[in-house]
Amino acid sequence: MSLLASCLTFWHARETGGDLELAVIVPAVLILLAGMACERLLPYRDDWNVARNDTRTDATSAAVLFGVIDPLMKWLVPVLLATELAPAAAGWVAALPFAVQVLAATLLAELTSYWAHRLHHALPGLWWLHALHHGSERLYTLNNFRIHPLNYAINYLFGIGPLLLLGVPADVILAYLALTYPVLMLQHANLPLRNGWLNHVFSTNEVHRWHHADTPGEGDRNFGRALVLWDKVFGTFRHVPGHNDPRGVGLYPGDRYPARAPFRAQVLSMFLPGCCRAAA
Repeated sequence: MSLLASCLTFWHARETGGDLELAVIVPAVLILLAGMACERLLPYRDDWNVARNDTRTDATSAAVLFGVIDPLMKWLVPVLLATELAPAAAGWVAALPFAVQVLAATLLAELTSYWAHRLHHALPGLWWLHALHHGSERLYTLNNFRIHPLNYAINYLFGIGPLLLLGVPADVILAYLALTYPVLMLQHANLPLRNGWLNHVFSTNEVHRWHHADTPGEGDRNFGRALVLWDKVFGTFRHVPGHNDPRGVGLYPGDRYPARAPFRAQVLSMFLPGCCRAAA
């Protein structure tokens, strides 16, 4: 329902000449707020509604992302990627039907995001950045914004960067975001959603729980940003119908990352001696 509402809002704005960026942001914010309210009333797991000295870290991270990092990336990345390749590529893309453009942009952005995410789990230095996101021992809506600023910057560069580099039109990129933001807003929600066949298309909260499992056999799965297509292609998809509930969530045993430290200390730990040893 949230996905349909977001797409219809974007379509209506595009057909009527409305503000497309607003048409993406407003449904996403409303979905986020609805998820936060509903998980208090109807949680998937009651214990995940109990704070574990993590709420301040999550809230601080969200404030930094929305107030500083995201606006900075939206300004900086187009400047960094300005090339002569874009006009030629844009002409080719613009010749395609709009729906095909959105599909192509979605597949490309999800592919590059998939590999960026997977590399953050495979390389110790990148894992130290990404471990902040996995440090929480519960899943709830605000976890979505618990992320190291450099991790977010890399994700943005890999996800949106290729589209900008190829000169993909702004309305196509915004259509991709309208399609995927509803999934992301609820991806960590502590809600008993039953998504059925959508679990085989999107990285829903049911599917994404496995990614946060505290054991490698369960956790090194479902790397897709909003889609699970590339997980299926590369053999990392995990979904257990009726039982998508890992035994625990958080860092793997033996991980040396300081997950219980304040947000500032976790961010700065990347630059201190002895960092980046991901696991024993």
